[in-house]
Amino acid sequence: MIKIRLARGGRTHMPIYTIVAIESGRSRDGRFLEKLGQYSPLEKEDKQLLNVNAAQVNAWLSKGAELSDTVRTLFKKHKVAL
Repeated sequence: MIKIRLARGGRTHMPIYTIVAIESGRSRDGRFLEKLGQYSPLEKEDKQLLNVNAAQVNAWLSKGAELSDTVRTLFKKHKVAL
């Protein structure tokens, strides 16, 4: 099963998360299928989501991928059209 979830990057105390399409059995930071955007929790509220490719997210969802709870909440909070 394919999940759309967050992979952690950045450095200590300065995280940056990458929104990725990944097989559900892989580790959090393992090899992913496609990068779909970024999330920076330390930025101001309006600049937290960066470079989100909504068309590719919709393409993965149409293929049967599922959003993680965190990604679903982020998209809802920032009004990403799905």
